[in-house]
Amino acid sequence: MRLGVLDVGSNTVHLLVVDAHPGARPLPAHSHKEELRLAQLLDARGAIGPEGVAQLISTLHDALQSAEDKGVEDLLPFATSAVREASNADEVLARIAAETGVELQVLTGEEEARLTFLAARRWFGWSAGKLLVLDIGGGSLEIGYGMDEEPDAAVSLPLGAGRLTAGWLPGDPPDAADVRALRRHVRAQIARTVGEFARFGKADHAVATSKTFKQLARLAGAARTADGLYVQRELKRESLEHWVPRLAAMTVDERAELPGVSDGRANQLLAGALVAEGALDLFGLESVEICPWALREGVILRRLDALPGL
Repeated sequence: MRLGVLDVGSNTVHLLVVDAHPGARPLPAHSHKEELRLAQLLDARGAIGPEGVAQLISTLHDALQSAEDKGVEDLLPFATSAVREASNADEVLARIAAETGVELQVLTGEEEARLTFLAARRWFGWSAGKLLVLDIGGGSLEIGYGMDEEPDAAVSLPLGAGRLTAGWLPGDPPDAADVRALRRHVRAQIARTVGEFARFGKADHAVATSKTFKQLARLAGAARTADGLYVQRELKRESLEHWVPRLAAMTVDERAELPGVSDGRANQLLAGALVAEGALDLFGLESVEICPWALREGVILRRLDALPGL
């Protein structure tokens, strides 16, 4: 069957179309993505303003047309932290439903972490042992740990690259004092959760997903996306320690010229790097392996698992 996953995230609205069958690897058939940066459209009250809602609805109409054009049989629409935390979330969801017919499922942060963990587990298999999975989004950082497909521990922290950039790094390039303040904030937030995971013992395999981690790995010398899904990609903490001060000294335009860094993500890259560096350091990880699958694939896998007859 042809499934469509419609992901309303903090940075983008992303429709991923896959050909999926129970027991088989979902095969990507089409991708439609538009940058919206909802996390940065919140007003002083924490609400998505009229302009932001109008942009979102227009973007959803485009995604729905793309899904129809590609023959999607079953659409799985969901939203993450930007919608979840908006003070007018109920109003926004109601307007989206009325004007597009889309009933967005708003995932909790823990659900995000659990679904991302499921995707990583299926990708690496049982032989990977106990997994620690890190995922930096636009609005939040998800962490999952466990031996099975359901993690033993899963948390979500308000440490997304877009959120932190908007709230902590106004300068271009950012002021050194702002960077230090953000570094302290990030590490204090992550440190509060380390004990919850430490009681389960050391992970056998540390994994990272998301565009932020992929871009950081590319900066550190990992293979390009064009080289394929099955090329092993790794990000070392040593490389992050080298790149963070360099990124902090760059303007957004200078970051956008780096290999693998898109114009739309260049402004968030420093904040993402600070979160990645803090997570690897506080969890005692020398490196993480980049997983091609993440939340969207987790949503697909959970849907396939629920099909009748399985």
